[in-house]
Amino acid sequence: MTDKHRHTSELAAESTKNRNDLSCSGEQCSCSTATASPFRRRGAAEPGTDAAGTNSGTAAPDAPGNGAAGDNPAAPGDRDAGADRARSLQQLARIAGSLALLGVAWFAGDTLLHAARIAVYLGAYLLVAWPVLRAAVGNILHGRVFDEMFLMTVATLGAFAIGEFAEAVAVMLFYTVGEYFQDLAVGRSRRSIAALTDLRPDTARVLNAADGSTQVVSPEEVAVGQLIEVLPGERIPLDGIVVSGEGGVDTSALTGESVPRMVEPEDDVAAGYITEGGRLRVRVTRPFGRSSIARVIELAQHAAERKAPTERFISRFARVYTPIVVAIAAAVAILPPLVLPGAEFSEWLYRALVVLVISCPCALVVSIPLSYFGGIGGASRRRVLVKGATYLDALTELDTVVFDKTGTLTKGVFTVTAVEPRNGFAPEELLRLAAQAESGSTHPIARAVVAAYIERYGELELSELNELREEKGFGVFARLGEASVIAGNHRLMHREEIPHTDCEVTGTTVYLAVDGRYAGYLVVSDELKPEARTAIAKLKRLGIERIVMLTGDNRRIAESVAHELGIAEVYAELLPEDKVALLEELQEDRAAGGRVAFVGDGINDAPVLMRADIGIAMGGLGSDAAIEAADVVLMDDGVDRVPAAVEVGRRTRAVVRQNIAFTLGAKAVFIALGALGVAGMWLAVIGDMGVALLAVFNATRTLRVGRDESHGRRPAKRR
Repeated sequence: MTDKHRHTSELAAESTKNRNDLSCSGEQCSCSTATASPFRRRGAAEPGTDAAGTNSGTAAPDAPGNGAAGDNPAAPGDRDAGADRARSLQQLARIAGSLALLGVAWFAGDTLLHAARIAVYLGAYLLVAWPVLRAAVGNILHGRVFDEMFLMTVATLGAFAIGEFAEAVAVMLFYTVGEYFQDLAVGRSRRSIAALTDLRPDTARVLNAADGSTQVVSPEEVAVGQLIEVLPGERIPLDGIVVSGEGGVDTSALTGESVPRMVEPEDDVAAGYITEGGRLRVRVTRPFGRSSIARVIELAQHAAERKAPTERFISRFARVYTPIVVAIAAAVAILPPLVLPGAEFSEWLYRALVVLVISCPCALVVSIPLSYFGGIGGASRRRVLVKGATYLDALTELDTVVFDKTGTLTKGVFTVTAVEPRNGFAPEELLRLAAQAESGSTHPIARAVVAAYIERYGELELSELNELREEKGFGVFARLGEASVIAGNHRLMHREEIPHTDCEVTGTTVYLAVDGRYAGYLVVSDELKPEARTAIAKLKRLGIERIVMLTGDNRRIAESVAHELGIAEVYAELLPEDKVALLEELQEDRAAGGRVAFVGDGINDAPVLMRADIGIAMGGLGSDAAIEAADVVLMDDGVDRVPAAVEVGRRTRAVVRQNIAFTLGAKAVFIALGALGVAGMWLAVIGDMGVALLAVFNATRTLRVGRDESHGRRPAKRR
């Protein structure tokens, strides 16, 4: 990489970009701010259709929602569950009815008239075959002739024509049983994704500031700036700022954090949080369509619509495979009677029908999309939202992962990490003086200093604070009793001619002097996420050897963080456009067939997220622009979700390959046996449905790979 990228303009640390007036980061004493230009989102793959013209079982889940937490029987998510149960009961009723009639025809057939026996078989057949017959006719009318519905219709009607009534019923019966288990699997996958989206509030209580009255309206009707009231136990319907009231809120729906978070006036709250005590009045800061919960719902709704390359291949394969199979079956029925002496047409027609039954491609057409749908559902259980099967598949090809630093590998929260007294001052005294001097500032670094003292030593006494003045670009001046205290960057120390020797400090530094005497310094840092080191190690164990960190932070801080995490390649002091240029160079250097992922959270990361092969954004602390630009969203900001997503993608692809190899191999064997007359209709039915069921059951394993191995880990706390 070029020096241009390693040392692009002298930027202050991203973690201190708003602290122009008070801080000094090592030798850097000035900062500039870069604003990302708007970028257009690159096009996403269009949803495809399978051989039957459907979405292959991968239709996106509906947008469920509810109002008050846990108490909305009319929620769309509940209605979906009710519809699934009704469909399952209907299928079971049809299966039971068909089995009963088949039993009557089988065991009492000799006592029935031939016409009555045919009528009983026909009733058993229609109970399970009617949906297939209707779909086959509908597809033919729309120009889609050769699909699995067509194959089963021709095979079973042909079986009826040659008098194999029981076999015809059995084909449709086993198919319906397979559909029943497939629906159970799809429903389970849908519920895993819906668990992230079954959060939508139905109502908002708008407060009339003039008379204190409230009006219940739809969240979409509430304008930015209006006041809403949220009662204990209710779900907050829109993003906003607390105006009055305090109490705990359950944020687990969005962040995964099990411990309630305390909020008070001036704190931000997001739609989807549940109040756990205390009435809150919230001023709305975003319309519902742009709220946190609406974003999650939209992402999950469209997650299953983008097909993976393997899914698109299977859809194309089925459209070519089916007419070829029909031609083979026709050849089996027609050619042998013409060329083989003594060959009977009825026997070879039966064998052709067996070939048609065996060759049905439903095992592939159903199990491959179901595998990806299960993988997306499994990822959601790990609080990873993958925006489509395309990106789940792409995760398996990663060979380079590029991380942003602030808010991604670090918490994005300032903390005092070092208190270094000089000239006889004690650590407690140095921190107390700094906190008292900074107490009048609202800057994040000043707040971090005050918070550090309160956390370590208790209440901060401010009775001695007589005077406080802040000077932009340098620091603060305070009078505490008879003492004069200054706190700021090293330029302030030099200007005030305070002798000190600590200018070569790694990190954002606040220096202090009391009555002209140097008292020491504090280092204010952005803490590493506790899981960051483990996440990097896991990625390396997964075979992703090239891990890179790009940041706008100063070089000394960036190299220190990279060294602590075990990242060998780091580029610092970058503008957003420099990150894009570097990413493009990394893409040129990647191995053939490899992919480059970028993990970031800020608005200035949006261009890089869009340019990367796979953009991964933090969904909790992340900006709207980053989340919109990303292909994968980590819902709780845990960076260890990155290797988890890779694992889910790889296991999903493994299941897909297993299903393809097993299904095609089994089909080839059974087709050969059917053509040779070894396999009859019953074996064909059992073989075809058995293969389909085994493929479906194997596909459901992708849902289980989402069981959270980090269960019990407390996610990074939102502040």
